[in-house]
Amino acid sequence: MSRLGNIFYLSVLFGALWGAIWSIIVPLLALFISGLTFQPQVTAGALGGLVAAAALAFHAPRDRTIGIRLIAGFAFIVVLVVASGAQPLGLSLDTYSIGQLIFTVLMAVVVMQSIHLTCANLGPGHEKRYNVEVLCLRFVKGFGLVTFTIAVALPFFVMVMMSLKNQQLLLSNPLDFSIDFGQGFTALFRSYIELFTQYHFGTYLFNSALVSVATVVITLFFAVPGAYAVARLRFPGQNFLSRSILLIYMVPMIVLVIPLYAIFSQLGMRNTLWGLLFVYPATTIPVALYMLQGYFRGIPAELEEAGLMDGLTRLNVIRKITLPLALPALASVALYVFMIAWNEFLFAFMFLDNVDLFTLSRGIAELNSSEVPRQHLMAGAVIATVPVLALFLWFERFLVAGLTAGSVKG
Repeated sequence: MSRLGNIFYLSVLFGALWGAIWSIIVPLLALFISGLTFQPQVTAGALGGLVAAAALAFHAPRDRTIGIRLIAGFAFIVVLVVASGAQPLGLSLDTYSIGQLIFTVLMAVVVMQSIHLTCANLGPGHEKRYNVEVLCLRFVKGFGLVTFTIAVALPFFVMVMMSLKNQQLLLSNPLDFSIDFGQGFTALFRSYIELFTQYHFGTYLFNSALVSVATVVITLFFAVPGAYAVARLRFPGQNFLSRSILLIYMVPMIVLVIPLYAIFSQLGMRNTLWGLLFVYPATTIPVALYMLQGYFRGIPAELEEAGLMDGLTRLNVIRKITLPLALPALASVALYVFMIAWNEFLFAFMFLDNVDLFTLSRGIAELNSSEVPRQHLMAGAVIATVPVLALFLWFERFLVAGLTAGSVKG
């Protein structure tokens, strides 16, 4: 292989890899949607990706017009169909014809887009070592993004589709995740309706929301002054305290459950939400302290000193200067603590026996039995996931800003 051909040959290689990758993913998606047993045509997909990448990489970046990409995509489809024996998804074209056509075109689109993004602005005349490294990094980044997206989205997709099925369809074909939208709203969302009418999920949601919000308030109440003291004030043992905040996480929570169970039983705090409000902050305050102290150190001390010189007390400096500047960190910590409390299961499982006091995670565990249909369990998992997912997407910018700023020390 000559040095002048590095970009071209690597582009062809990565095109073949993208063809193989998407020839696995798209048939699996078609299987989930249609319920038909499609078989990935990996070799045919790799050959199609190789030909499409060669057609694209042969041209200079400025010459890769939409028309050239359409021709390359068409070449991918032709090679895929021919190399697979007219079975691009592993089944005869007589079966699910329109659906196979749609998914084959979809495969061509995603393969071409993946190749285009990998080889963008790189081609003949761009044979520097740096560009070769960029090409390789783009493929690795794209492959990681696709893998991560599938790992996150696929379980959620299966969970949602199963929650909308009935018991008969699940038993007849567990891999068929197609949905009949003509059955009406009540039949489609029967699992969700029965969760709230028969399984007390409204109570579980209220209990989880109450405990999670209270945990956030208690955690911030103690973590803010504690983190500020560690970051700004000078006192004996400050460095040791700063470095040992997270030592509590060296002790597995399962080790603490039994002693706490015995103590709470003696104090009458077992089977109460108050017991959880003692345990949850104890597990979230250390990480909140650790995150906030890094952020407080990143705030210029001169701003607080100027406030002290203007006659403000230390508490007023914190309230009027430090906290407004720390809002991104406070939002990220609050979201992180809320997620921990919302998803916590071990202590809720051990301490709560009264159905009226169950949190959401504890209530979902009750659905995991042979007497409860699987679609109800999936519906409960969707209900537990969606609120946290919505909050995370809403506060994502604060979460990223808070974590990034908290890693910088002044």
